[in-house]
Amino acid sequence: MKQFSREIGKGRSFNAHLMIYVILIIVFVIAILSSYSYFEARNEIVEKNDLLQEQTGKSITEWMILVDAGLEMYDDTFNARMRTGFEEFLRAYEEAGNDPAQMDLERLKEDLGGTMDLYIIDQDGVIKYSTVKHEIGVDFSGIPDFFAYITQIREGDSFSADRVVRERTSGVIRKYAYMPTPDHRYLLELGLIPELLENRKLGLSYIQTAENLKTLNQDLLSIRIYDIFGHIVGNKSYVGDDLQKERISSVIEERQGAVYADLVNRTETHYLFVDLRDPAYASDLSMVIELTYTTASLDQKLTSLLFSHIMIALLAVLLSGLLVFVGICHVSRPISEVVEDIDRIAQGDLDHRIRHTQGLEFSRLENSINAMVVALKTSLGRAQESERALREYNENLEAIITERTAELKASNEEANLYIDIMSHDINNTNTIGLGYLQMIMDHLDGRERDLAECVRNSILRSSQIIQNVSTIRTIHMQNLPLEPVDLNLVIRAEIAGNHPGDIHYEGDPVLVCADSLLPEVFSNLIGNAFKFMGGKGEVTIRVEEGEDEVLVSVEDTGPGIPDDMKEAVFGRFKRGSKNVSGKGLGLYIVRSLVEHYGGRVWVEDRVVGVSGAGAAVRFTLKRPPCQEP
Repeated sequence: MKQFSREIGKGRSFNAHLMIYVILIIVFVIAILSSYSYFEARNEIVEKNDLLQEQTGKSITEWMILVDAGLEMYDDTFNARMRTGFEEFLRAYEEAGNDPAQMDLERLKEDLGGTMDLYIIDQDGVIKYSTVKHEIGVDFSGIPDFFAYITQIREGDSFSADRVVRERTSGVIRKYAYMPTPDHRYLLELGLIPELLENRKLGLSYIQTAENLKTLNQDLLSIRIYDIFGHIVGNKSYVGDDLQKERISSVIEERQGAVYADLVNRTETHYLFVDLRDPAYASDLSMVIELTYTTASLDQKLTSLLFSHIMIALLAVLLSGLLVFVGICHVSRPISEVVEDIDRIAQGDLDHRIRHTQGLEFSRLENSINAMVVALKTSLGRAQESERALREYNENLEAIITERTAELKASNEEANLYIDIMSHDINNTNTIGLGYLQMIMDHLDGRERDLAECVRNSILRSSQIIQNVSTIRTIHMQNLPLEPVDLNLVIRAEIAGNHPGDIHYEGDPVLVCADSLLPEVFSNLIGNAFKFMGGKGEVTIRVEEGEDEVLVSVEDTGPGIPDDMKEAVFGRFKRGSKNVSGKGLGLYIVRSLVEHYGGRVWVEDRVVGVSGAGAAVRFTLKRPPCQEP
């Protein structure tokens, strides 16, 4: 947002800048209000459409239930006639000795007036005998609900009438009724011939009712009715696709409606399940009603609604922009005049004053700017005077800096001279003194020799101090380049030096990044260890190779270093114990060199958790290739 503000602010006047921001706010507000209004209207249209579809479905379902109730009343008018037919059917069964094979069903059909076909169903639900030849062998055990119903009738003692339904094999409409044999071995069935049912419609046809109800909703394209087996009712020529059959089967299986949308064809198909199952009848007359709606009119309404809202929003933006332009021009006119006056003042005319404008705020701005110009004019005079004084001071400052630099260079050269004298002349004098002292000690014994030994140790400490000072100067001034150095040779060369006590080291050649001062690290660490052990004890050096660095440990068996001193011992002029003389530069040199090599150094207890069992100084060194730190 900040970047956007900077971009729109480049090269534009205040009026344009202000107008852009106001228009953006107006567009944002209008967009929100238009969107809210559009979605409210859209939801209302969609809800009305859904409500109309719901009412259409309810109306069709209620009418189908009414039609079925009327047909049920018509179907029951045949019950008395069929009950009388079973009297002759049962008498013939008993005369045949309860053996259906001995019965003449065709003659019995003629005796019953030729209006009813006869069926005999065994205990397995199979039609064993019938006057309808293509029905013989039909097995009802594959229809669990129907088979359970007729089994219950066979095991009972009463007459049971069914509704007018279609024959599963031929699709012919028949009215069926059932009566069990006295021995309950068979179930006798009568079916009215289709000719007697020609007048069954009685104006209550499902199809005709559905067609009449299409006027309830102008978006309703088609109504199709399917029976409980998924067969279409009425329009025998219509053949649905596999997807449609799958959907109908799913609705029948779940006995629950469903809705499917077809975005390509802009249609929406509703499947309504009308539950007409009656426990009093064997057949389930439930049906599925398929309602296909077109969504074209709804889409057209929504498109028109969107277009109208967009046009209204654009018109509102244009009108608002015009009003904003007029208003900003009127309001910003005093600001433009103030800007013109300020530009003139900025060009150097400090005697110019801001013109008077209408409005309390602009009057205050006018007075403030005029006062500021007066103050600026005064400050500018002072600044010019200060500039002249500063220029004179800068000219003098350059001479002062040149003089101080020369003095500092002379001081450094003098300090280096003293260090050179100390490192060379005093150290040579100490070396000669040690030689003469050693010759004297060879002829002394007892207390005189001990006193001479003390003198010798003092001279050695003096030489070590001089050596440390020289090393520190080399570290800070020469900045020697890092190069591969054989750590094994450095350690072994240092061990070969004159150190009291035992030094243990077992290592192999390994290259590290260092310079010629690396031996000073081991010289100081080994010397420091024996110094704090009083010349007695053992020092162990360990080297562990890593992928990028090498870990070196110098361990001793001395009194160790307390925890509160482990970090401080590497500072300048810090010593591990007050009982040992020295200036405390050894570990400071070690740290300076190790850090110059790109490593780190620290102190630990030789035995973990036991500070009095010796100290372990550990440090790391980088492995080649070497890079300057």
